[in-house]
Amino acid sequence: MQIKWTNRHDNFIDAYMVRREVFVVEQKVPEELEIDEYDNIALHLVVYDDRTPVATGRIFETGSSFVIGRICVLREYRNMGLGNLLMEELIGKAISMGATEIVLSSQTYATGFYEKFGFKEYGNIYLDAGIEHISMRKKIL
Repeated sequence: MQIKWTNRHDNFIDAYMVRREVFVVEQKVPEELEIDEYDNIALHLVVYDDRTPVATGRIFETGSSFVIGRICVLREYRNMGLGNLLMEELIGKAISMGATEIVLSSQTYATGFYEKFGFKEYGNIYLDAGIEHISMRKKIL
C-alpha cells in the first residue's frame, strides 16, 4: 500500500472515486452533497493498492481547529488496518501543522473507532445526508 497527499487540483479524482463508491453508491448519500466547499481547501490523503485508490480522508483548518473528514475505505479493503492508517496520518498531519484541537463528524455507529484515537463525543446527534452523526473532538497537548 502507498499513501499520497493531494489537493483539489491534483489527483482529487482518486479521492473522489473512493468517496463516491462508499458514500454515494453504498450509503446512498446524494451525489450533489458529496463534494462540498471544503474540498477546495482540504488536503486529501489517498491510499493506493498498486495504482488503485482504495481509501481516503481529508483534513482542513477552520478557525482554531483542524477538521478530519470523509474517512472511507472500499468494502473489499476493510478490516485491513487502512482506517487506522488514515487516522494516524491525518492526526499526524494536523499536529505537524500546529493543531491544538481536531474535530470530526462521526456516523454514530463509528464512534468507537474514533475513540481509539482519543476523540470524545460532544453535542447532540444530528442528521447529515439522512445518516445519524455526532461531533467528536481531540485536544492536542
